Amino acid sequence: MTKLENPVLMATIGGAQGLRGEVRAKAYTADPAALGDYGHLHSMDGRSFEILEIREMKNVVVVRFRGINDRNAAEALNGLELYIERDNLPDEELEDDEFYYADLEGLEARDDQGVSYGTVTGVFDFGAGDLLELKGPGKRPVLIPFSEASVLEIDLEAGTLLIDPLAAGLIDDPEELSKFVPDKPKKKK
Repeated sequence: MTKLENPVLMATIGGAQGLRGEVRAKAYTADPAALGDYGHLHSMDGRSFEILEIREMKNVVVVRFRGINDRNAAEALNGLELYIERDNLPDEELEDDEFYYADLEGLEARDDQGVSYGTVTGVFDFGAGDLLELKGPGKRPVLIPFSEASVLEIDLEAGTLLIDPLAAGLIDDPEELSKFVPDKPKKKK
């Protein structure tokens, strides 16, 4: 049983494929067939899965795991999400303008005046480009485009995103910016 400290979703298992215990899986890696390159995959209930064979098929991969030897065992995995520890992802292969979604979650979105628009709570891709979900205290979550126009700078060390609130769709008019007041520290009583 393994408890992951900083899990990153790598794949979701679909239905069984054939009779030998293979499953279809949706891989969230740039190269779906490279899913096995990251070591053992883990479920949130603590199980570990070692990939023995993997092959691409249309828009999924077909995977055979160690210990899953028949269709019944494969069907029992349907819908299971598989993760790896964030530290297992290769940082040296990233370009300067590339980021793992897991690293963006938790960053605070601020404009150039220091106004906070919330914290990144999720990164989504519904097919028309990546979106960042921002959630501020007492505010409803909002989605902004994850584009060069709306996200100007990412500082992982400081834990912040520099955003353009107009390009991000958070304000309609630059004059509205004066209505926002930067978060002030609370005084102790």
